[in-house]
Amino acid sequence: MPALDGRSASFACPRAPEQDGAQPLHPVVVVGAGPVGLSLAIDLAQRLAPRGGQVLLLDNDHKLSTGSRAICFAKRTLEIWDRLGVGDAMVAQGVSWNVGRVFHRDAPVYAFDLLPEPGHERPAFINLQQFHAEAHLVQRAQALPNLQIRWGHRVAGLQQHAQHADLAVDTPTGGYTLRAQWVAACDGSRSTLRGLLGLQTQGRVFHDRFLIADVQIDGELFDDGRAERWFWFDPPFHPGQSVLLHRQPDGEWRIDFQLGWDADPEAERAPERIAPRIQALLRGGFGRDIPFTLVWASVYTFACQRMERFRHGCVLFAGDAAHGVSPFGARGANSGVQDAENLAWKLAAVLDGSGSEALLDTYASEREHAADENLLNSTRSTDFITPKSPVSHLFRDAVLALAREHAFARRLVNSGRLSVPSTLDGSTLNTPDLPGDAFTPQLRPGAPAADAPLLLHGRPGWLLRALDPGFTLLVFGPAPAWNAGTAVLAIDGDTVRDAQGLAAQRYDARPGTAFLLRPDGHVAARWRHPTEPAVRAALQRALARN
Repeated sequence: MPALDGRSASFACPRAPEQDGAQPLHPVVVVGAGPVGLSLAIDLAQRLAPRGGQVLLLDNDHKLSTGSRAICFAKRTLEIWDRLGVGDAMVAQGVSWNVGRVFHRDAPVYAFDLLPEPGHERPAFINLQQFHAEAHLVQRAQALPNLQIRWGHRVAGLQQHAQHADLAVDTPTGGYTLRAQWVAACDGSRSTLRGLLGLQTQGRVFHDRFLIADVQIDGELFDDGRAERWFWFDPPFHPGQSVLLHRQPDGEWRIDFQLGWDADPEAERAPERIAPRIQALLRGGFGRDIPFTLVWASVYTFACQRMERFRHGCVLFAGDAAHGVSPFGARGANSGVQDAENLAWKLAAVLDGSGSEALLDTYASEREHAADENLLNSTRSTDFITPKSPVSHLFRDAVLALAREHAFARRLVNSGRLSVPSTLDGSTLNTPDLPGDAFTPQLRPGAPAADAPLLLHGRPGWLLRALDPGFTLLVFGPAPAWNAGTAVLAIDGDTVRDAQGLAAQRYDARPGTAFLLRPDGHVAARWRHPTEPAVRAALQRALARN
């Protein structure tokens, strides 16, 4: 199948069977075909396929995103996309990077490496324009026979009942009513479904404006072709403000200019206003005039806020529909894809009867916890980048000055604490460690599983790719003689070997150690000496059956 061109792809608006009198009950309807909605729909379709379950995805448009938008996709997101069958394509097209550099005025402050240790399949981040990411997801969705996308179908009404919801849908060929057992609202920051339910987000609105510019550069900015994240505080070429630079595929670069609250959004979008800013950056940051072409630009403001609750009856909110953060730290799309992964296995378990409906309440509580963590980090980043008082401005500049020479000050510099997956501490699905089982805290219950290189039947492979789509009992040693109802991955030196010792190191494992990993890769429980009753009890707890 030829690759889908994300820049120009356009889709026909299909006629719905409901328009001709059919009235099926859809198990799941996902609203919104951005990265979050597409990831959720694909994940659900893969999980429901063995039992013939169908997934319906609605989008009010007939094309993909315009402009780069969400471009920084984190290691955890790539690992999720590996399971969905699109990770290799994303990484192949994207620009991989681990290193960032921070500048103050015209001097470098320090550099950081987000993935300083070896033995990981995926980089810390890739940069990939959102429309390219969506194109890979759409192509994967089109290959799944139990996943249907209806482009150009706009939800205009919502009515909840005891066991289902009715959605009023408008299309160019007329309207219809759609009946759904569960509805996933992934329809963005201006969520129609949120408005139809009379719900709001709460939080903090930041009075600042930023210009995004996608710029085609002739040649290379760096002689060695490296890809790094560069962030300037108060540079001479853009005094009093901040600038962020990222390399993208297709010879493009993404530049974010802080403009200040008083900037006129319409005026700043004009190419004649943007071009001098780019020229000044290239001359001031790289010491030479470099030919460029402006590809796309937008001016935005942002808020750090979320809905109070992510579940409302049979409607579940995910991604920007549920929470919004500043762009500093790449926490928006990445946290949204993690929402999708958390929700997909739980919805599938409820639909097939293996899990209690209470699982969906844990989706809300776990991802509300993660949203609070992202909001806190995002707000702190924004406060450091855009100080709003003389005292905070003085503090920031003092920290930047100290950071050039002192490592302790570098921990205080905040140019965007970049996205990492949340550890779901306090989740009711976690089984606490036994009192006598001493472990290091990194991979405690609630933490996302760590990747490591393995030898699988003599061939190089990766731990996360070897996990089952459902629950996996990861055992360091021979597989137990009993079966507790999960798949088993036994690192025993025979068919699966920890050749470099990194898996045992990262999991603080000894012979006999076992981890129960959830379908979304988070640790549900761990033991030094597991027993069948203990594993079965932890599995029931992780399915909200306690």
